[in-house]
Amino acid sequence: MSTKLVIVESPAKAKTIQKFLGKTYKVVASNGHVRDLPKSTMGIDFEHGFEPKYITIRGKGEILAQLRKEVKKADKVYLATDPDREGEAISWHLYHALKLENKNCSRITFNEITKDAVKRSIKMSRDIDMNLVDAQQARRVLDRIVGYKISPILWSKIKRGLSAGRVQSVALRIINDREKEINDFIPSEYWSLDADLLAEGSKKPLEAHFTGDKNGKIELHSKEEVDHILEELQGNAYEVLRIKRGERRKKPALPFTTSTLQQEASKKLNLSTQKTMRIAQELYEGVSLKGKGNVGLITYLRTDSTRISEEADASCRAYIQEQYGEEFVGNGNTKKATTGKIQDAHEAIRPTDVRLSPADLKEQLPRDLYRLYHLIWCRFVASRMAEAVYETVSIKIGAGDYRFSVSGARVKFDGFLTIYQYDDEKSTMNAALKKISEDSALTLKELKPQQHFTQPPGHFTEASLVKTLEELGIGRPSTYAPTITTLLARRYIVKENKNLYMTELGEAVNEMTVKGFPSIVNVNFTANMESLLDGVEEGKVKWKTIVENFYPDMNEAVEAAEKELAEVKIADEVSEEICEECGRNMVIKYGPHGKFLACPGFPECKNTKPYYEKIGVACPKCGKDIVLKKTKKGRKYYGCIDNPECDFMSWQKPSDIPCKECGGMMVEKGKKLVCANPECGYVTEIPAKEKQEQENH
Repeated sequence: MSTKLVIVESPAKAKTIQKFLGKTYKVVASNGHVRDLPKSTMGIDFEHGFEPKYITIRGKGEILAQLRKEVKKADKVYLATDPDREGEAISWHLYHALKLENKNCSRITFNEITKDAVKRSIKMSRDIDMNLVDAQQARRVLDRIVGYKISPILWSKIKRGLSAGRVQSVALRIINDREKEINDFIPSEYWSLDADLLAEGSKKPLEAHFTGDKNGKIELHSKEEVDHILEELQGNAYEVLRIKRGERRKKPALPFTTSTLQQEASKKLNLSTQKTMRIAQELYEGVSLKGKGNVGLITYLRTDSTRISEEADASCRAYIQEQYGEEFVGNGNTKKATTGKIQDAHEAIRPTDVRLSPADLKEQLPRDLYRLYHLIWCRFVASRMAEAVYETVSIKIGAGDYRFSVSGARVKFDGFLTIYQYDDEKSTMNAALKKISEDSALTLKELKPQQHFTQPPGHFTEASLVKTLEELGIGRPSTYAPTITTLLARRYIVKENKNLYMTELGEAVNEMTVKGFPSIVNVNFTANMESLLDGVEEGKVKWKTIVENFYPDMNEAVEAAEKELAEVKIADEVSEEICEECGRNMVIKYGPHGKFLACPGFPECKNTKPYYEKIGVACPKCGKDIVLKKTKKGRKYYGCIDNPECDFMSWQKPSDIPCKECGGMMVEKGKKLVCANPECGYVTEIPAKEKQEQENH
């Protein structure tokens, strides 16, 4: 009896596929990559066309030996690794490591692990796609060059164990730039003016918002401007000038891509990008269900596409009609303009069988798997449902020459909102709005002026960083989660209440990479590199051409940085602190969590203690020194050296120049000094001397 061997990456995937193929097939797992570049050396032959030198990954010899035995027994070998660049490269490495050149061997791919998809893939078997392999090789070689060339410089300048990366370093720069934007932000004052109006016969007031005068919009910037309008409004009658009633439609969101899944899972389920991908991988490879064995519940999880197969689309629409009725089925206009990215070969992330509803699986799935499956299922089904229809009303109100407006909306037909809700979908239509007519008499109950200040941009969360990376064309679906994970693991950034913050170590690394390698951490350069890699995948660009063009500039930048470093004396900075154990002046060193004081007599003297950098400003509460400190997670702030006895703290750097208006403390925001008292709001330029010190620092 002829035997056929199918090689996949993971044992879970092997288990799921085995039950579809029967006894004539044997499905085994390679457990991911079997060959890679060596860790101890660069592994690239720069003299001979940038040829990579691949070796067997440590610990994979036994797996390869077992796979070779299985290959000998088989009449036919199918390489069934994931349907993307990485998967294609694993198949190629297996092809060479298992010496399949003289063997009956084919490559198969499937977007979902279902019986039909797997059997169809065998009928459509093909050769290994070298364009895909070359795109992965180009990415791997470029990443290796950047990592192995820059990292040693970081080691010599800051500390061992640090790393730089082609995507990682750009992501760090993006986070750092946002932090700087937030720190430099100076709030601007603005005002709103609302009028509570009672319509005839109504008990509930209408809250109307000031918009301007008869000539157009007016923005309110100060209390004086508001007071002037309040004065002019005195004694004015309020009347309805126009009522506009209408209808608004809201389209359902498209099915998930990798990026949008990570964003929604973060917002709705509070899952990190890494955890989202891990759970999605389990759902894709197969979950054990009663009476069905291992079942792959979702399609492939690394995709840029929102496309859905015709079969899945038809099946979903039939399901909606059965469960909700004809009027809930969408009109079919659910396509999005293609991004032109190569990953559009895949479908969006969707359930493999829409009839496996979350309710049916709730008792069988662990909590996190159920929650993510529920999210994916609901989003997919909603994408095939009818639009939500809202009843809207907009009212324009006159008070002399001034104008106010009121608007509201309520859901008239739920459509897709039946199963997929948004946070902002609350009804804003009250009873007073419904009843009001152009003849309604209005009585002023109260005018409510309110002061506001503009807010800085928000700190990045994992979700918003993924969105930004995608919009800028940095990285690909498979790289978002590992990039963020690496930055957190290296302690370049920390996560607090979902927000991402730079650490002192991250700032030091970013500063060095931006100074030494400006092109490598340039957003446009990195995005352009991604499109060149897509060109390799499409067969339009040779992968070695990209490396050949990239390497000389990279090498030049490294040599320049090394020279610059040679001129810098890389010695430990000596502090004024005396080691109480041996009497030497302690030195400032970098550890995993930033700076600390250590005795230079190590290893004889192992004394260490926290390093507090004084900033030359007295604490406004107790008069002692203010020092630069860090939270437990590594985020920088300024606090009193006498903590916990004194609780003074500030996220911005305090200045020793007092506020001219109120005498309070001023803090640095970019090139300005701003009063720390929000009610004062005095702003001035940083004096030249302090500015110079700031730049030197």
